[in-house]
Amino acid sequence: MEYDLEIEKAIDKVKQEHARRVCIQLPDGLKTRSKEICDRIQQATGATVIIWAGSNFGACDLALDVERIGVDLLLAWGHTEWQYRTA
Repeated sequence: MEYDLEIEKAIDKVKQEHARRVCIQLPDGLKTRSKEICDRIQQATGATVIIWAGSNFGACDLALDVERIGVDLLLAWGHTEWQYRTA
């Protein structure tokens, strides 16, 4: 089965935010595509991309701990699109 992973949309977001360190969070079914996603984002933006290996059970399961390691942007593939901002 082929999915539209919207990688170009992710690349645009990295560029828009001027993010230099990005974390991608994928559900288990897409983790096999993590290298492809990581490579494309890095090549298009020059950002360092970290792959979150922890859980992702949908839009409500964000890897909020990544802020501690200096990530500028978290890109989470899940069920629903939504915006999360820290204060």
